[in-house]
Amino acid sequence: MATHEHPLLAMAPEQRLQETLNLIIQHKEIWILNDEHGCVMLNTDEEEDGVPIWPSSDLAQLWATDEWADCQPLSISLDDWLNKWQPGLTGDDLLVMVCPLPGEEGEVLLPSEFSEKLRR
Repeated sequence: MATHEHPLLAMAPEQRLQETLNLIIQHKEIWILNDEHGCVMLNTDEEEDGVPIWPSSDLAQLWATDEWADCQPLSISLDDWLNKWQPGLTGDDLLVMVCPLPGEEGEVLLPSEFSEKLRR
């Protein structure tokens, strides 16, 4: 685990969602975790599949432990997210898990809802 405390780590999921959106819009990139099989997927509490996303590589890296130790943060441009990922995730019935933290899934949105918030 990284020893430095990121301000997002202390926030409630709703605050983290807003701050994550702000950072993504500011830096025009979204971070996922990737391994040789592709993008890391998580299950929500309702047993639905979701793709966790983060606003920075260091936050994504917090997840790269234990079974995900061989995963690397991967940057996706905001344009690629809106034009390729969002339609792809929607087509695969996947959700977006916004800035989950170890032990907590974060806000879970439909890809279209997440992209709509990014376009505001």
